[in-house]
Amino acid sequence: MPAPLCFCCSKKPLAQCCGPLLEKQRLADSPEQLMRSRFSAYVDGNYEYVLATYANQRQATLSEAELAKDADGTRWFALQIVNNPQLLPTQVEFIAFYAADKHVCTLHETSNFVQEDGEWRYLDGELHVDCGRIKLGRNERCPCASGKKFKQCCAPKLAI
Repeated sequence: MPAPLCFCCSKKPLAQCCGPLLEKQRLADSPEQLMRSRFSAYVDGNYEYVLATYANQRQATLSEAELAKDADGTRWFALQIVNNPQLLPTQVEFIAFYAADKHVCTLHETSNFVQEDGEWRYLDGELHVDCGRIKLGRNERCPCASGKKFKQCCAPKLAI
């Protein structure tokens, strides 16, 4: 049986991608790696990790329970990193796909990261105007980069 692939859509096995970060075996080497691991944590419901990867000033205003409540009813299923050469080395632009209330939605953000105590941390982000519900046809390619049609890939798991 093949090793499970990472939730972040890197096409790498979880154990060779975000797994060691989520299990606190190592730290993220870059803002993009931290972004991918935070997405994986949301997929897995690991709000302890999500909270721990916020910048210190933001951590003080949040709680694991609050993060879990905000994510209730949301099923994250695909992540696309946008290759934007205009970004600073401390920024990552991404599009995260999720299902909520039987609709497919996107969160398109340019995130800002800082280094604190030798670790990359998420500071804040700017949402793009194309966030929200989208129409993803059943015959379109799945945004998870599997190469399959959406109806044969993530749609059945999301009950859409």
